[in-house]
Amino acid sequence: MRKIIRPVNSLQGEIEVPGDKSISHRALIIGAMSSGKMSIFNLASGQDCLSTINCLENLGIKIQKEKDRVEVNGRGLFGFQEPQNVLDAGNSGTAIRVLCGVLAGQSFYSVVTGDDSLRNRPMKRVIEPLQKMGAEIYGRSNNQLAPIAILGKKLNSIEYTIPVPSAQVKTALILAGLLTSDRTTLHENIPTRDHTERMLKYLGIDIASQNGNLVVSGQSEIKSKDIFVPGDISSAIYFIGASLLVENSHIKIKNVGLNPGRIGALRVLKRMGAKIEIKTLKDINCEPVGEIEVKTSDLKGTEILSGEIPSLIDEVPLLAVLACLAEGKTIIKGAQELRVKETDRLKAIASELNKLGANIKELPDGLEITGPTRLKGALVQSFGDHRMAMALSIAGVVAQKETVIENSAVVDVSFPNFFEILDSLNKS
Repeated sequence: MRKIIRPVNSLQGEIEVPGDKSISHRALIIGAMSSGKMSIFNLASGQDCLSTINCLENLGIKIQKEKDRVEVNGRGLFGFQEPQNVLDAGNSGTAIRVLCGVLAGQSFYSVVTGDDSLRNRPMKRVIEPLQKMGAEIYGRSNNQLAPIAILGKKLNSIEYTIPVPSAQVKTALILAGLLTSDRTTLHENIPTRDHTERMLKYLGIDIASQNGNLVVSGQSEIKSKDIFVPGDISSAIYFIGASLLVENSHIKIKNVGLNPGRIGALRVLKRMGAKIEIKTLKDINCEPVGEIEVKTSDLKGTEILSGEIPSLIDEVPLLAVLACLAEGKTIIKGAQELRVKETDRLKAIASELNKLGANIKELPDGLEITGPTRLKGALVQSFGDHRMAMALSIAGVVAQKETVIENSAVVDVSFPNFFEILDSLNKS
């Protein structure tokens, strides 16, 4: 499917974005491990979370889907059933890695795989520490890749430093730690998003940070409570970016999650001169939630360093678009993790934005972007990557003439009504 994007003159309005994908995955999986029924409101609607639901249903978890909520019937820490078939995580790195932590401590055999893209993403980072916990878990290509085969058994607690910043790996090890009979201690050299820790605390789990280490006690009962999933900041960022670039724009985005570990892009944008204001901040099931107001702004280039990357990893494609229109040079460093996402995003960003007339140099671990440049419409590729498709759409909104995006339907992975909301804001 091709999508034609035309330039617009103004973006105006008030919107909400789908529920946070990271929180949605965790709510589903942790809900399945809880002791009772959990109602999840505003669950992310994309294909990724449907993959998690399908995996859980194949593990014997009863999940009822209604218009405004999803009810998960938890079976406790060890209540999963052996699946009759291979579990398919689709395109979801969160689903496959986090489920490995849960399945490693069950009493049965399972295999988890995914689509072509997921089967080429690195899995050793989760397999290796689980093996240190005593798990019998093996992946293709010397434990590097999926499919992953797991013969569940009793796990041992672990003290482990996570070498590559990854909230997915951290979550897998936290949940595996809950299946042990002792205390598991994890250390991160660079902090990553803490949705799992916040959710478990909300649900009554003893999890604490001590001297820079995260400590979780095993065999703790997860209590069922209702969870509201705030809007996904990684989805909201595209409309924020478009409103900053398009003249005469003023939008508001309601009920957005503002977890400190997820708003690195907002901090960078303010540094670039963006007119962004956060309002009505409140706390919902241990997550900060608020309203974001955005107005057209003149942006300046900046430097994004490796320590900032975990808090904005998903937003780099959009930030690169904004940097093309910003005054001066923007340098992004320490972002080599983007090479092992749904596609090599560093290579994809550079190649496709350069087709539109950008001035981007690909670096081994990042990008160097010189602006401002006047983007011109062209035929560009999403490479089957939902975030590339959405970022290129925002580039198309400010480019001269039409921009045509190949395989634009891939946005359904995380944001099925992305184009509908974008069109609703167009006041040209």
